[in-house]
Amino acid sequence: MTRVAAIDCGTNSIRLLVADAHPETGELTDLNRRMTIVRLGQGVDRTGRLAPEALERTFAACREYAAVIKEHGAERLRFVATSASRDAENRDEFVRGVLDILGVEPEVITGDQEAAFSFTGATKELTGRDDLARPYLVVDIGGGSTEFVVGDDRVRAARSVDVGCVRMTERHLVVDGAVTDPPTEEQIAAMRADIEAALDLAEQSVPLHEARTLVGLAGSVTTVSAIAQDLPEYDSARIHHSRVSRDRVRVITERLLRSTHAERAAVPCMHPGRVDVIGAGALVLLSIMDRIGAEEVVVSEHDILDGIAWSVA
Repeated sequence: MTRVAAIDCGTNSIRLLVADAHPETGELTDLNRRMTIVRLGQGVDRTGRLAPEALERTFAACREYAAVIKEHGAERLRFVATSASRDAENRDEFVRGVLDILGVEPEVITGDQEAAFSFTGATKELTGRDDLARPYLVVDIGGGSTEFVVGDDRVRAARSVDVGCVRMTERHLVVDGAVTDPPTEEQIAAMRADIEAALDLAEQSVPLHEARTLVGLAGSVTTVSAIAQDLPEYDSARIHHSRVSRDRVRVITERLLRSTHAERAAVPCMHPGRVDVIGAGALVLLSIMDRIGAEEVVVSEHDILDGIAWSVA
Protein backbone atom coordinates (compact mmCIF):
# COMPACT_ATOMS: atom_id res chain seq x y z
CA MET A 1 0.00 0.00 0.00
CA THR A 2 1.22 3.49 -0.86
CA ARG A 3 -0.33 6.75 0.35
CA VAL A 4 -0.35 9.17 -2.55
CA ALA A 5 -1.65 12.63 -3.38
CA ALA A 6 -2.76 13.78 -6.81
CA ILE A 7 -3.77 17.25 -7.96
CA ASP A 8 -5.53 17.94 -11.23
CA CYS A 9 -5.59 21.61 -12.17
CA GLY A 10 -7.89 22.24 -15.09
CA THR A 11 -9.44 25.25 -16.78
CA ASN A 12 -12.40 25.54 -14.43
CA SER A 13 -11.51 23.63 -11.26
CA ILE A 14 -8.62 22.31 -9.21
CA ARG A 15 -9.06 18.97 -7.46
CA LEU A 16 -7.19 16.99 -4.84
CA LEU A 17 -7.18 13.27 -4.10
CA VAL A 18 -5.30 11.75 -1.17
CA ALA A 19 -5.65 7.97 -1.26
CA ASP A 20 -4.13 4.65 -0.31
CA ALA A 21 -3.28 2.70 -3.46
CA HIS A 22 -3.46 -1.10 -3.43
CA PRO A 23 -1.76 -2.29 -6.66
CA GLU A 24 -2.59 -5.96 -6.00
CA THR A 25 -6.35 -5.35 -5.94
CA GLY A 26 -6.49 -2.35 -8.25
CA GLU A 27 -8.28 -0.31 -5.58
CA LEU A 28 -7.84 3.26 -4.41
CA THR A 29 -9.12 3.99 -0.91
CA ASP A 30 -10.05 7.66 -0.75
CA LEU A 31 -8.90 9.57 2.31
CA ASN A 32 -9.72 13.05 1.03
CA ARG A 33 -11.22 14.06 -2.30
CA ARG A 34 -12.15 17.70 -2.87
CA MET A 35 -12.74 20.22 -5.62
CA THR A 36 -12.52 24.01 -5.80
CA ILE A 37 -13.78 26.13 -8.68
CA VAL A 38 -10.95 28.57 -9.45
CA ARG A 39 -11.66 29.37 -13.13
CA LEU A 40 -7.92 29.38 -13.94
CA GLY A 41 -8.82 29.62 -17.63
CA GLN A 42 -10.69 32.91 -17.19
CA GLY A 43 -10.13 34.88 -20.41
CA VAL A 44 -7.30 32.65 -21.72
CA ASP A 45 -9.07 31.95 -25.01
CA ARG A 46 -9.30 35.73 -25.62
CA THR A 47 -6.05 37.07 -24.10
CA GLY A 48 -3.68 34.12 -24.22
CA ARG A 49 -2.70 34.83 -20.59
CA LEU A 50 -3.65 33.64 -17.11
CA ALA A 51 -5.40 36.50 -15.30
CA PRO A 52 -3.84 37.70 -11.99
CA GLU A 53 -7.07 37.11 -10.07
CA ALA A 54 -7.37 33.60 -11.54
CA LEU A 55 -3.82 32.80 -10.44
CA GLU A 56 -4.51 34.07 -6.91
CA ARG A 57 -7.66 31.94 -6.63
CA THR A 58 -5.64 28.91 -7.74
CA PHE A 59 -2.75 29.61 -5.34
CA ALA A 60 -5.23 30.00 -2.44
CA ALA A 61 -6.61 26.52 -3.22
CA CYS A 62 -3.04 25.15 -3.41
CA ARG A 63 -2.30 26.48 0.09
CA GLU A 64 -5.42 24.74 1.40
CA TYR A 65 -4.45 21.49 -0.34
CA ALA A 66 -0.88 21.64 1.02
CA ALA A 67 -2.29 21.56 4.55
CA VAL A 68 -4.51 18.54 3.74
CA ILE A 69 -1.61 16.62 2.17
CA LYS A 70 0.57 17.28 5.22
CA GLU A 71 -2.23 16.23 7.58
CA HIS A 72 -2.65 12.85 5.87
CA GLY A 73 1.07 12.21 5.47
CA ALA A 74 1.05 11.40 1.76
CA GLU A 75 4.36 9.90 0.65
CA ARG A 76 4.24 11.14 -2.94
CA LEU A 77 2.55 14.01 -4.77
CA ARG A 78 1.99 14.64 -8.44
CA PHE A 79 0.50 17.89 -9.74
CA VAL A 80 -0.84 17.83 -13.27
CA ALA A 81 -2.02 20.93 -15.12
CA THR A 82 -4.15 20.72 -18.22
CA SER A 83 -5.68 22.89 -20.90
CA ALA A 84 -5.56 26.48 -19.61
CA SER A 85 -1.95 26.35 -18.47
CA ARG A 86 -0.91 24.66 -21.73
CA ASP A 87 -2.27 27.60 -23.69
CA ALA A 88 -1.11 30.56 -21.57
CA GLU A 89 1.86 32.78 -22.40
CA ASN A 90 2.61 33.42 -18.72
CA ARG A 91 2.44 29.83 -17.53
CA ASP A 92 5.92 30.21 -15.94
CA GLU A 93 4.31 32.46 -13.32
CA PHE A 94 1.86 29.67 -12.56
CA VAL A 95 4.65 27.07 -12.31
CA ARG A 96 6.68 29.21 -9.88
CA GLY A 97 3.68 29.82 -7.63
CA VAL A 98 2.79 26.13 -7.35
CA LEU A 99 6.41 25.16 -6.69
CA ASP A 100 6.67 27.69 -3.86
CA ILE A 101 3.47 26.43 -2.18
CA LEU A 102 3.59 22.66 -2.73
CA GLY A 103 7.25 21.94 -3.38
CA VAL A 104 6.61 20.24 -6.73
CA GLU A 105 6.47 21.61 -10.23
CA PRO A 106 3.15 21.28 -12.02
CA GLU A 107 3.49 19.05 -15.05
CA VAL A 108 1.83 20.76 -17.98
CA ILE A 109 0.87 17.58 -19.78
CA THR A 110 -0.06 17.01 -23.40
CA GLY A 111 -3.59 16.21 -24.50
CA ASP A 112 -2.54 12.62 -25.17
CA GLN A 113 -1.19 12.21 -21.63
CA GLU A 114 -4.38 13.76 -20.26
CA ALA A 115 -6.42 11.26 -22.25
CA ALA A 116 -4.41 8.29 -20.99
CA PHE A 117 -4.81 9.35 -17.33
CA SER A 118 -8.55 9.84 -17.84
CA PHE A 119 -8.93 6.40 -19.38
CA THR A 120 -7.04 4.66 -16.58
CA GLY A 121 -8.97 6.47 -13.88
CA ALA A 122 -12.36 5.78 -15.45
CA THR A 123 -11.93 2.15 -16.53
CA LYS A 124 -9.57 0.48 -14.04
CA GLU A 125 -12.48 -0.55 -11.80
CA LEU A 126 -14.67 -1.65 -14.74
CA THR A 127 -12.45 -4.64 -15.48
CA GLY A 128 -14.41 -7.88 -15.34
CA ARG A 129 -17.88 -6.32 -15.62
CA ASP A 130 -19.97 -8.21 -18.17
CA ASP A 131 -22.78 -5.62 -18.38
CA LEU A 132 -20.59 -3.04 -20.16
CA ALA A 133 -19.44 -3.98 -23.64
CA ARG A 134 -15.97 -3.04 -24.84
CA PRO A 135 -14.29 -1.12 -26.32
CA TYR A 136 -15.05 1.92 -24.22
CA LEU A 137 -15.16 5.49 -25.43
CA VAL A 138 -14.13 7.67 -22.50
CA VAL A 139 -14.94 11.37 -22.91
CA ASP A 140 -13.62 13.86 -20.39
CA ILE A 141 -15.42 17.18 -20.88
CA GLY A 142 -13.29 19.78 -19.17
CA GLY A 143 -13.32 23.54 -19.05
CA GLY A 144 -10.99 24.17 -21.97
CA SER A 145 -10.78 20.87 -23.81
CA THR A 146 -12.45 17.50 -24.24
CA GLU A 147 -10.48 14.26 -24.37
CA PHE A 148 -11.65 11.28 -26.43
CA VAL A 149 -10.13 7.88 -25.69
CA VAL A 150 -11.07 4.52 -27.20
CA GLY A 151 -9.71 1.36 -25.61
CA ASP A 152 -10.42 -1.89 -23.83
CA ASP A 153 -7.66 -3.03 -21.47
CA ARG A 154 -5.50 -0.17 -22.68
CA VAL A 155 -5.71 2.95 -24.80
CA ARG A 156 -6.04 2.28 -28.53
CA ALA A 157 -6.47 5.85 -29.73
CA ALA A 158 -6.82 9.27 -28.12
CA ARG A 159 -7.34 12.87 -29.12
CA SER A 160 -7.78 16.14 -27.25
CA VAL A 161 -9.77 18.93 -28.90
CA ASP A 162 -10.28 22.51 -27.77
CA VAL A 163 -13.93 22.48 -26.80
CA GLY A 164 -14.91 22.65 -23.15
CA CYS A 165 -17.62 24.26 -21.07
CA VAL A 166 -15.61 27.40 -20.20
CA ARG A 167 -14.05 27.87 -23.63
CA MET A 168 -17.39 27.47 -25.43
CA THR A 169 -19.15 29.80 -22.99
CA GLU A 170 -16.53 32.53 -23.28
CA ARG A 171 -16.23 32.18 -27.05
CA HIS A 172 -19.92 32.18 -27.90
CA LEU A 173 -22.09 33.24 -24.97
CA VAL A 174 -20.28 36.24 -23.48
CA VAL A 175 -21.25 39.70 -24.74
CA ASP A 176 -19.77 42.88 -23.23
CA GLY A 177 -18.26 40.88 -20.40
CA ALA A 178 -21.45 39.12 -19.33
CA VAL A 179 -22.94 35.72 -20.16
CA THR A 180 -26.08 36.06 -22.28
CA ASP A 181 -29.00 35.03 -20.12
CA PRO A 182 -30.39 32.91 -21.74
CA PRO A 183 -28.36 32.52 -24.98
CA THR A 184 -29.90 33.30 -28.36
CA GLU A 185 -30.59 30.65 -30.99
CA GLU A 186 -27.76 32.14 -33.08
CA GLN A 187 -25.30 31.79 -30.21
CA ILE A 188 -26.32 28.18 -29.59
CA ALA A 189 -26.00 27.40 -33.31
CA ALA A 190 -22.48 28.88 -33.42
CA MET A 191 -21.47 26.88 -30.34
CA ARG A 192 -22.92 23.71 -31.84
CA ALA A 193 -20.99 24.29 -35.09
CA ASP A 194 -17.74 24.64 -33.13
CA ILE A 195 -18.44 21.39 -31.28
CA GLU A 196 -19.26 19.54 -34.50
CA ALA A 197 -16.00 20.76 -36.07
CA ALA A 198 -14.11 19.48 -33.03
CA LEU A 199 -15.83 16.10 -33.34
CA ASP A 200 -14.71 15.97 -36.96
CA LEU A 201 -11.13 16.51 -35.74
CA ALA A 202 -11.44 13.83 -33.07
CA GLU A 203 -12.74 11.33 -35.62
CA GLN A 204 -9.63 11.77 -37.74
CA SER A 205 -7.60 9.83 -35.19
CA VAL A 206 -10.09 8.14 -32.83
CA PRO A 207 -12.58 5.51 -34.11
CA LEU A 208 -15.52 6.94 -32.15
CA HIS A 209 -18.09 4.70 -33.83
CA GLU A 210 -16.31 1.49 -32.78
CA ALA A 211 -17.11 2.14 -29.12
CA ARG A 212 -19.73 -0.08 -27.47
CA THR A 213 -19.95 1.81 -24.15
CA LEU A 214 -19.74 5.58 -23.66
CA VAL A 215 -18.20 6.61 -20.33
CA GLY A 216 -18.55 10.29 -19.41
CA LEU A 217 -16.30 12.15 -16.98
CA ALA A 218 -15.97 15.50 -15.23
CA GLY A 219 -18.30 18.09 -13.77
CA SER A 220 -20.55 18.80 -16.73
CA VAL A 221 -21.41 15.11 -17.09
CA THR A 222 -21.81 14.41 -13.37
CA THR A 223 -24.02 17.49 -12.98
CA VAL A 224 -26.26 16.32 -15.83
CA SER A 225 -26.58 12.97 -14.04
CA ALA A 226 -27.48 14.69 -10.77
CA ILE A 227 -30.17 16.72 -12.55
CA ALA A 228 -31.47 13.60 -14.32
CA GLN A 229 -31.90 11.90 -10.94
CA ASP A 230 -33.52 14.98 -9.36
CA LEU A 231 -31.02 14.79 -6.51
CA PRO A 232 -31.73 17.20 -3.64
CA GLU A 233 -27.97 17.78 -3.39
CA TYR A 234 -24.84 16.61 -5.17
CA ASP A 235 -24.31 12.97 -4.16
CA SER A 236 -21.17 11.30 -5.57
CA ALA A 237 -22.24 7.81 -4.51
CA ARG A 238 -25.50 8.03 -6.49
CA ILE A 239 -23.86 9.70 -9.48
CA HIS A 240 -20.95 7.26 -9.82
CA HIS A 241 -21.78 4.62 -12.46
CA SER A 242 -25.27 6.00 -13.00
CA ARG A 243 -26.64 5.79 -16.53
CA VAL A 244 -28.40 8.61 -18.34
CA SER A 245 -30.26 8.09 -21.61
CA ARG A 246 -29.67 10.29 -24.63
CA ASP A 247 -33.30 11.43 -24.58
CA ARG A 248 -32.89 12.58 -20.98
CA VAL A 249 -29.63 14.37 -21.78
CA ARG A 250 -31.39 16.16 -24.65
CA VAL A 251 -34.25 17.36 -22.42
CA ILE A 252 -31.83 18.57 -19.74
CA THR A 253 -29.56 20.33 -22.26
CA GLU A 254 -32.45 22.16 -23.89
CA ARG A 255 -33.76 23.20 -20.49
CA LEU A 256 -30.37 24.51 -19.37
CA LEU A 257 -29.86 26.47 -22.58
CA ARG A 258 -33.31 28.07 -22.25
CA SER A 259 -32.97 28.96 -18.57
CA THR A 260 -31.75 32.10 -16.86
CA HIS A 261 -28.84 32.34 -14.44
CA ALA A 262 -31.25 32.45 -11.50
CA GLU A 263 -33.11 29.35 -12.71
CA ARG A 264 -29.89 27.36 -13.13
CA ALA A 265 -28.57 28.54 -9.77
CA ALA A 266 -31.78 27.31 -8.11
CA VAL A 267 -31.11 23.70 -9.19
CA PRO A 268 -30.32 21.98 -5.83
CA CYS A 269 -27.38 19.90 -7.08
CA MET A 270 -25.73 22.74 -9.07
CA HIS A 271 -22.31 23.91 -7.92
CA PRO A 272 -22.24 27.74 -8.00
CA GLY A 273 -19.13 27.67 -10.18
CA ARG A 274 -20.94 25.72 -12.91
CA VAL A 275 -24.04 27.87 -13.22
CA ASP A 276 -22.81 29.89 -16.21
CA VAL A 277 -20.99 27.06 -18.04
CA ILE A 278 -23.22 24.00 -17.55
CA GLY A 279 -25.32 24.68 -20.68
CA ALA A 280 -22.25 24.54 -22.90
CA GLY A 281 -20.94 21.42 -21.14
CA ALA A 282 -24.26 19.62 -21.53
CA LEU A 283 -24.34 20.54 -25.23
CA VAL A 284 -20.90 18.99 -25.73
CA LEU A 285 -22.14 15.76 -24.14
CA LEU A 286 -25.32 15.69 -26.19
CA SER A 287 -23.42 16.37 -29.42
CA ILE A 288 -21.08 13.44 -28.73
CA MET A 289 -24.01 11.09 -28.04
CA ASP A 290 -25.77 12.21 -31.22
CA ARG A 291 -22.60 11.77 -33.29
CA ILE A 292 -21.92 8.17 -32.23
CA GLY A 293 -25.54 7.13 -31.69
CA ALA A 294 -25.02 6.32 -28.00
CA GLU A 295 -28.33 5.53 -26.31
CA GLU A 296 -26.89 6.18 -22.85
CA VAL A 297 -23.81 7.46 -21.05
CA VAL A 298 -22.26 5.68 -18.07
CA VAL A 299 -21.22 8.43 -15.65
CA SER A 300 -18.00 8.06 -13.68
CA GLU A 301 -16.79 10.10 -10.72
CA HIS A 302 -13.37 8.51 -11.25
CA ASP A 303 -11.36 10.22 -13.93
CA ILE A 304 -8.02 11.88 -14.63
CA LEU A 305 -7.47 12.50 -10.91
CA ASP A 306 -7.59 8.76 -10.19
CA GLY A 307 -5.35 8.10 -13.17
CA ILE A 308 -2.79 10.56 -11.81
CA ALA A 309 -2.92 8.85 -8.40
CA TRP A 310 -2.25 5.46 -10.02
CA SER A 311 0.68 6.90 -11.96
CA VAL A 312 2.22 8.03 -8.65
CA ALA A 313 1.59 4.66 -6.97
